[in-house]
Amino acid sequence: MLPPDWIEHRRPDGEVLGWMRADGEGFRVFDLLGRERTPGGAAGEPLDWLDAEELLEELGIGYLADRWTLRLPDGSERPVRIGEASPRGVVVVADEYGAASAVGANPERFPLPFPVGDALAPR
Repeated sequence: MLPPDWIEHRRPDGEVLGWMRADGEGFRVFDLLGRERTPGGAAGEPLDWLDAEELLEELGIGYLADRWTLRLPDGSERPVRIGEASPRGVVVVADEYGAASAVGANPERFPLPFPVGDALAPR
């Protein structure tokens, strides 16, 4: 569920790119999976408003199409792709050998909470 203090940021065409949350005099940035994002990937100080907006615009939404690794509760890992992403939750689909994009495929689906946490990692 989306925290009430997160401020939505959209592209000019209306597509949501992520959120910002006030932190002192600056803002923290969160992507569409609810993960905090920072310039250069390192944890740091809050950004000013314009830098936070710029970071979300640079991130875009293309990372949602990337391949990911899902760590299951038993410690095993599965290659996945993101099927759905919203503040109501994230659904990833199994993608062994590119199966997630095969026509007629019915890949296994894994619902995840929002924010996704560390069970989902870029591949």
